[in-house]
Order: sequence, then structure tokens, then C-alpha cells
Amino acid sequence: MHRIRGALLAVAVLAATALAVKGAGAEPLKVRVGWVIAPSNTAPLLAAKQDIARHAGTSYVLEPVHFNGTSPMVTAVASGELEIAPLAYSTFALAVQNAGLGDLRVIADDFQDGVAGYYTDEYLVLKDSPIRKLADLKGKVLASNATGSAIDMGLRAMLRKQGFEDKRDYTIIEVGFPNMKAVLKDRKVDLISAVPVITQDPEVKAIARTLFTQRDAVGTTQMIMWTARAGFLAKNRAAMVDLMEDVLRARRFFEDPKNHKEVVEIVAKITKQPAENLEPWVFVKGADYYRDPDGLPNLDALQANVNLQRELGFLKADIAVKNYVDLGIVQEAARRLK
Repeated sequence: MHRIRGALLAVAVLAATALAVKGAGAEPLKVRVGWVIAPSNTAPLLAAKQDIARHAGTSYVLEPVHFNGTSPMVTAVASGELEIAPLAYSTFALAVQNAGLGDLRVIADDFQDGVAGYYTDEYLVLKDSPIRKLADLKGKVLASNATGSAIDMGLRAMLRKQGFEDKRDYTIIEVGFPNMKAVLKDRKVDLISAVPVITQDPEVKAIARTLFTQRDAVGTTQMIMWTARAGFLAKNRAAMVDLMEDVLRARRFFEDPKNHKEVVEIVAKITKQPAENLEPWVFVKGADYYRDPDGLPNLDALQANVNLQRELGFLKADIAVKNYVDLGIVQEAARRLK
């Protein structure tokens, strides 16, 4: 499994808290949190401001771990190499049903796609491409970040509406998000699946146009939610409430328009993107995803998303989402901030 440690943030947290840990009686809980792309995933941002992560180094130490998509996180959480896996709705269902992780629990919202007034993922083609409608995708090569990911599911769902079937009518190849622009620009694929850091790139805007969106394909989605195994949560509940308190405090800081300039500088440093490219959309309503201020996932949307996954043939049986939810931790954390 290809993984890149979130070295910048992990080292910063460990260095800043080394003395506190040494002086404290018990070791703080090590919490490895997966992420795919910043700033959409919040894990890489949490330790960026020490005055926000007030419990870091005392009750927990955060270690962000990078993955190319949410699907590889399932193996990591199953093997004990990851404590918190921010999973797409599609990956979550497959983890429960196919990977046998019946003890996996949804504990918080990361972000939602397709909420009215907020961003939805886009599927892009070149501006000079002859592809003008769904039917024109027949026989084409399409790029998805990972098979079974939420954005992959949106692509397949939209093509199913056209009556197309994978391999018979089109070909999907896996391409990491950082390489999407290149494969489209070089005409190695006919369509890419794009998230804000791609769609808001000035060079991409100059060469590409939107064919359809994820909202068009599947409506509102509980795109990514934080998940963890029940045994871990039961054993470490107090530390997890502290972590979620810091998560919500950070979320509110990043979402507050009066902090926008500082937020853009933080995100630019972490992502190594030019600040001018980030300023128009990062944590800007209408240009970025919806994130619930209290960290509560949209369970109705999640159930509808999983039902669609079953209809598309990716699940062998129905899944009742309510049986795999534990929101007590994030709810307690939110009460602390009232």
C-alpha cells in the first residue's frame, strides 16, 4: 500500500508537545487519521494552529496519513494501522459488507457534496473536445481516482443513466488527483473526475469545461465521514471527545470569513499551492464543500447513497446505516463549544 506520512504536521505536533508528554503521567493517545486531499479532508489542517488544537499533546497526538483514495484505508483500519478512516459512503458500505468490518462506526461528518448553495464535484472534458453530452462518452477512456470511491460511484451512476456499462461502453482507469490535470491536458483520457483543488486551478479552467456534476448524478451525498472501530472508541472515548472538540473548533475557525486571509495562508503552506489560486474558493460558501458546524453527518443522504450503491450492483445486500453509527462523541464535543 502506497502511503505518505503527513510528516509536516506530525513532526510539528510531536515536537511542540514533547515536553508536555514527558512531564505527564500517561502517554497521550496516538491517533492516526487518513486523508486523501487537502483542504477537503480536514485532518492535515488540524494541527496548523496550536491555539485551536488545545488538547493536542495532552490527551492525544494526531498523525495524518496520506492515501490515494478512501478504498486503501479499509485495509489500514482493518489491520490496526489507522485509528480513524475518513471514508466515502461507497467505501464505508464495502468495508462493512465485503471486508467484514461490522464494528465500523460513523462518528462525524468530514464534508458533504451537492448541498444547495455549496460545491459539487465536477466531471471535466477539454474545451475543444467533441464530447457535448453523455452519449458522446461511448467508447471513451475516463479517469477516476480509485475504483469504489464516491466520485467513482458518481461517474458510474451517471453513465448507468445513459444505459452504459463498464468495459462494454467505456473504460475507466485510476488516476491520482494530483495527476488528473496532466492526463487530460495530454489527451490520455477523455474525461477526468475533479475536486475543487483541480477545478479551481487556473490552468484547468483555461482548458477544460464541466460535462456534468456529482449532484447531477446522485444528488446530495454524505461524501466523506470519519469512521473508527467500536472497540477503539469504547477504550478511548475521553481522548476522542477531546480530539473532536479540537476538530470542531478548527472547523469553525476555518469557516469564519473574518479568518479567510490567514486560512488561505495556512492551506497554501500545507498544500504548497499558490495562495492566489486558493483565495477564491477555500472555505468559501458556494465554492467549497458543506461541512456541518457540529460535525453531524447527513444520515438520510448516507442511507440514500448506500441504497443507490446497492441498486448499481456494488453491494450484495442492503445495509441499514443506523446500525453503524456512534455520534455520541461528536455530540458531546459540540456541547462543550456551546
